[in-house]
Amino acid sequence: MKSVKRALISVSDKTGVLEFAQKLHGLGIEILSTGGTSALLTKHGVPVKQVSDYTGFPEMMDGRIKTLHPKVHGGILGRRDVEGHRQSMKEHNIDPIDLVVINLYPFENTIAKEDCLLADAIENIDIGGPAMIRSAAKNFDDVAVVVSSTDYSIILEEIEGSGGIVSRKTRMRLSRDAYAHTARYDSLISRYLSDQLEDKEDFAPIFLLPFEKIQGLRYGENPHQLAAFYRDPDANSKDIVSAQKIQGKELSFNNIIDLEAAWQLAKDFKSGSAVIIKHTNPSGIAVGDKQLEIFIKARETDPVSAFGGIIGFNRKVGADTAEEILKNFVEAVIAPDYDKEALKLFSGKKNIRIMKMLEETSVVERRVFDLKRVGGGLLVQDKDIISHDPATLKVVSKKQPDS
Repeated sequence: MKSVKRALISVSDKTGVLEFAQKLHGLGIEILSTGGTSALLTKHGVPVKQVSDYTGFPEMMDGRIKTLHPKVHGGILGRRDVEGHRQSMKEHNIDPIDLVVINLYPFENTIAKEDCLLADAIENIDIGGPAMIRSAAKNFDDVAVVVSSTDYSIILEEIEGSGGIVSRKTRMRLSRDAYAHTARYDSLISRYLSDQLEDKEDFAPIFLLPFEKIQGLRYGENPHQLAAFYRDPDANSKDIVSAQKIQGKELSFNNIIDLEAAWQLAKDFKSGSAVIIKHTNPSGIAVGDKQLEIFIKARETDPVSAFGGIIGFNRKVGADTAEEILKNFVEAVIAPDYDKEALKLFSGKKNIRIMKMLEETSVVERRVFDLKRVGGGLLVQDKDIISHDPATLKVVSKKQPDS
């Protein structure tokens, strides 16, 4: 790659783009842009050339056609080390584009709205953006592609420190991220359209997983296993992935699994509940109106297994319960909320992980799946969301419960 001389910037998420463009301009880099991005940069005194002026072809069809032009894709895809490519670019007056900064129409945010219509979703499917991203990612030997504002500082650091060049390692990493970005985008569209089909009993012929990494983990179920935590785009505030960590050590792979089990079980009861989980298995469960009392009952079910366990409640945790919890070693507690005094008590034990579930917010209901890996395959089923109802339970043994 030669030094960056020309950049194309067209973003829906404007976070940090003005400062980024200002610094590129200060480094003598020409900027091509479109629509709202161009308007923002121009408003703040950053010189830009409209893509329509560069191509000599106007935007049309309500903006559906803006960048789908040989002068754009030729400038991105043309290989600088191939004589035939250089000659074609010269003959057709195609300038090389060395840096492509794109993020896509906000399809995910659009379909998250309760009043989203199919027509709204369709109009927020980006066409030109993914095409430019894929072109730039393919030609990473000559072009750097940026799809996330978190990479702006890295690009600037390398350009400023190396005479305008982005390292090959960084360009290749950005290429990988770009293809993951467009793959996730396409999978969100596919999933949305699947949800619009009337036949809810049908499963898509290709099952796509557009999960996004939120954190790396120290290790997996065992110390020799690598691991990471990913978020489902359809996750909402009542899911474990949205839980807020108030205090404590870093969550482990096994902590997250046990927290999920504790929360799912605790919230399944209408009355107050206390649940203790050890290695994904419940070691004690109790229900009732007095939280301290039911916690003690749950712990006394199996005091040995309760040691070092994870505790879940479906009500706000009071100070008296917190005080009782701290009499023994526990890994974590998860609940909808905590009294101030309870949090003060927990703060005396810095390592204990205190997790708070966020308030349930209004969300667009989507089909949710349970997944199970088997050798060479994946089993997929609808999530079991039937709530616990004592009236539907039957005792099938000869021995009957006391009450």
